[in-house]
Amino acid sequence: MTADTFDTDRTPGEVHVGTVRLRGHIAMRYGEKTEDTGELVRSESVRDAFNSPFWPFMLATTSVGQEGLDFHHYCHAVVHWNVPTNPVDLEQREGRVHRYKGHAVRKNLARRELSAAFTSADHDPWAALFAAGVASRAMTDSDLIPFWVYPLADGAHIERHVPALPLSRDLVRLDALRRSLVLYRMVFGQPHQEDLITYLQKYLPESEIPRVAASLRIDLSPPVSLTHTDPHAG
Repeated sequence: MTADTFDTDRTPGEVHVGTVRLRGHIAMRYGEKTEDTGELVRSESVRDAFNSPFWPFMLATTSVGQEGLDFHHYCHAVVHWNVPTNPVDLEQREGRVHRYKGHAVRKNLARRELSAAFTSADHDPWAALFAAGVASRAMTDSDLIPFWVYPLADGAHIERHVPALPLSRDLVRLDALRRSLVLYRMVFGQPHQEDLITYLQKYLPESEIPRVAASLRIDLSPPVSLTHTDPHAG
């Protein structure tokens, strides 16, 4: 398999076309499909094959795979085969890998709390790691940590890849989609920090950003549990 690349940055006014070879091992359509042998390939089989500690580690998807599917066990990167038409579809697609105890969360947790897996009496190393994550969170942290989010500097995170061609309509649509995504998340009171900052910096003077951000903020975060302890407390 090959893919064409289009480089518009090398020489002003020129487009350089190149070819990249892609290595492929197994390709299967997601859904109910009968092969030439008469064997029925069920969607559950394709899903189970994807959710393994082996390749692939990246989900390439259209709107077909944006609802009701769990692909987060060993994947935290999404390639959007086409640009979604609205922010709801974008959230739904990326929600396939951004789920409870997802891959990015487990990678960061193992990186920071690895010793707990070897020192705990729990026979399940992952249960020990998540227990250590709960014990180490601050009193101001919500119960989303460490089960849904566990950010680390230079750690794993949900990756969004949109292979839009330079100068294509998809680039314009993607820019508009990112702006609408910020507003969509504001409605729910959960703006993505990077998208929100980019949006505010583009349309507001720097001195006005804190005031506007404070007036737009709606706190819908879950209540903070007061039962866990803070190991950094005196």
